[in-house]
Amino acid sequence: MANTPSAKKRASQAEQRRRRNASRRSMMRTYLKATIAAIASADKSAAEAAYKIVVPILDSAACRGIITKNKAARHKSRMNTQIRAL
Repeated sequence: MANTPSAKKRASQAEQRRRRNASRRSMMRTYLKATIAAIASADKSAAEAAYKIVVPILDSAACRGIITKNKAARHKSRMNTQIRAL
């Protein structure tokens, strides 16, 4: 347990950051699943629309440090390859 005022503040800030990151991570995963489902349904226009929505979300998550830049790039690359194959 934090004893000093500065440690209490840091603990509070860390908790706020954890909640915010968890929310953003959850949102990112939800949109990823929606895009993967659109690809699985073999509907190219729906998959492209979902892909356009998820790309900025992945970039934002990578910029904020929720995921690494390579992970975002890997997701985008794999989904784009699957969409082009439809």
